[in-house]
Amino acid sequence: MLEKLKKITSSDLVKVFSFTSLSTIIKLLTGYISVKIVASIIGPSGIALIGQLQNFTSIFTTLGAGGINNGVVKYVSEFKEDDSTLKKFLGNGFRITVSLSLFFGILIILFCNQLSEWIFLNPKYYYVFIFLGASLILMSLNNFFLSILNGLKEFRKFVVVNILTSIIGLIFTVYLVLEYHLEGALIANVTYQSVVLFVTFFFVRKYFWFNRGYLFGKWDKVIVKKYLSYSLMAIVSVVTVPVSQLMIRGYLINKFSIDTAGYWEGMNRISNLYMVFFTTTFGVYYLPKLSEIKDTALLRKEVLKTYKLVTPLIFFSLILVYLCKDIVINILFTKDFYSMKNLFFWQLLGDFFKIMSWILAFIMVAKSMTKIYIITEIAFSIIFILFSYFFINLNGVIGATQSYCLNYFLYFVVMLFIFKNLIFSKK
Repeated sequence: MLEKLKKITSSDLVKVFSFTSLSTIIKLLTGYISVKIVASIIGPSGIALIGQLQNFTSIFTTLGAGGINNGVVKYVSEFKEDDSTLKKFLGNGFRITVSLSLFFGILIILFCNQLSEWIFLNPKYYYVFIFLGASLILMSLNNFFLSILNGLKEFRKFVVVNILTSIIGLIFTVYLVLEYHLEGALIANVTYQSVVLFVTFFFVRKYFWFNRGYLFGKWDKVIVKKYLSYSLMAIVSVVTVPVSQLMIRGYLINKFSIDTAGYWEGMNRISNLYMVFFTTTFGVYYLPKLSEIKDTALLRKEVLKTYKLVTPLIFFSLILVYLCKDIVINILFTKDFYSMKNLFFWQLLGDFFKIMSWILAFIMVAKSMTKIYIITEIAFSIIFILFSYFFINLNGVIGATQSYCLNYFLYFVVMLFIFKNLIFSKK
């Protein structure tokens, strides 16, 4: 028994989970401190503007990077021993990142007044988009270099950079907010990642690939086409989830009240807090691992090993969150949010099926299964919206969490069907 326990705790997945957990905890703490300080100085209306800006920025950081970061992780992991092929992927990835980030950056600057009117309902914040457009290339390059570290399985350095990013982001944000209030908060949100690029430079400057020979290669149509599949997957992901949430939140506001929508949004925020521990680990360890495995038997072994480790961990974590739901609400929110308590059961059960399905869904990303990935993402976003409308009409706000649970249960069933030969066949 002790030997088995020792074997489990010494596995790469557990080690990476420990590293990323530390990074995630620091990220959550710095984020919590930042929000508290920002909220106390600029108030609820300022927080609302920052939320708008963050949604917009997340879309354009994906577009600016060409949506290829998962592809960079996969191909670096797959061809790290093949120097000539690695040069092609890094060179073309670098060119795509620079070209698209410059294009979208210039586009944002040119339409800064219109974007300010659209996002903030006020043209006076146009300068925020000038800062965003100018810093987009720096943010995109930072994410590109971090993806290379991830693909090379440089877990420690990857986590250290992320920890430093959180700390620098906190210091940078607090300073600008104290000095310039709302304007400082908005500028900090679109520029702090570009400042972090110089930290990333320090960590990658001595790597064999950080030179002209690897990063300034010629365009290769075949390589660009391979990256394109990841661009499509990333763009679909960055559109479907926010759009479905916007529609459901809007439906709750129109049918009930903004407070009712706030309870559901609060429940989503709680989910995001503990789900990030698992999603970060999957991105840092699991995706590169799946990408480098070419033997079906080894792939099956890795997937089943992940299920054995993750299933009890997520199961007991969710039970703990459910039992401590009063404490969780008190720490993260206020007594005004106690109506959320009825939402916990279905939301947490949905989160369980979500993690279970993601273990299989990551195979689609790792193996470039673009068509089936896009079809399932779009289909289940539509199903989620339809289920939500139906169950909200039937049961009120709790129907939104019931539809979430049912949606991810069906998604899990579909993933099992797609990968049934991998999971259930021993050949």
